[in-house]
Amino acid sequence: MSIMTSVRRSLPVAALAAAFAFTPVALAQDATPGVTPTPYEAPADLAELSGEINADGSSTVGPLTTVASENFFEVAPNVNISVNVSGTGGGFESFCNGDTDIQNASRGIADDEVALCAENGVDYYQFTVAYDGVVVVVPTSNTFLTSLTTEQLRQIWMGEITNYNELDPSYPDLEISLFGPDDQSGTFDFFNEEILGEDEAGEVITPAADYEPSSDDNTLVEGVAGTEGGLGYFGFAYYEENQDRLNVVSLSEEGGEPVAPSLETISDGSYAPLSRSLYVFVSAASLSENVALQEFLRYYIASAGELALSIGSVAAPGEAYVEDQEKLEGAISGEIAPDSQAAA
Repeated sequence: MSIMTSVRRSLPVAALAAAFAFTPVALAQDATPGVTPTPYEAPADLAELSGEINADGSSTVGPLTTVASENFFEVAPNVNISVNVSGTGGGFESFCNGDTDIQNASRGIADDEVALCAENGVDYYQFTVAYDGVVVVVPTSNTFLTSLTTEQLRQIWMGEITNYNELDPSYPDLEISLFGPDDQSGTFDFFNEEILGEDEAGEVITPAADYEPSSDDNTLVEGVAGTEGGLGYFGFAYYEENQDRLNVVSLSEEGGEPVAPSLETISDGSYAPLSRSLYVFVSAASLSENVALQEFLRYYIASAGELALSIGSVAAPGEAYVEDQEKLEGAISGEIAPDSQAAA
């Protein structure tokens, strides 16, 4: 499925000149105040640049890469950027087979994916483009469930709790209907690792409860919002986009107070344990050969914090983008080795 069909939240065309020359504001979540990425400086001949760029992977990172590509297209109309969504796992399979230039990922690369890339001779660089919180949501008709402990959330997804009145006798006798990402999703992997944990053999546990899986977060939104007993999870931006149809559930760890996901609690890590970093992985071979890819990534990384906020996501700290800019320029010049060489 192409995310182009469902995501159209680019900056207004009239603001594009400013988007390419803006002075970055000091984002509230900057860990080091005043540290901001260098603004993107478009070359004079950018409109003449041409090329093809293929991206795939995470449905959480996909909207951010899409808005970056749409904005870039306005000033580099001969650069064709395709952004598809097959989930982080499915995207890594294509990326490590050498089929894509950019891999959108809502988790780090797994050991088996490192091995597949190495087997196929695919070197890569990893860049942090945003932060995210995996949010637990219910329909707006559910006004009674305002918080859960992480243990209760685990019990729900393991099928040990199947009715809301098992959480609290004052809650209605209502069966819980679950909706969540499919097993190709990085959000699925991250949620299972953080909430369900590992078994005795050290393998991440997968849900034992029956649930409706989908690779499309918009489908999950529709499922939860349209089901009286619905409960599901996905990336923060999809909740932000659908607050009129969904209620968010605060989370508490053992002995702690419930914390709701927000720009602030995700960026400072207090929304635990479901705060995370979001990445793009870039083929080293493509980066060395494709000038259009080089220029697009210069724009993307310089603008990622601003773009993340524009679609309801959370900007990474300014120093992360500064480090990414330095890495990108070193990668383009050949002075910095691919991250894959350290991972192998």
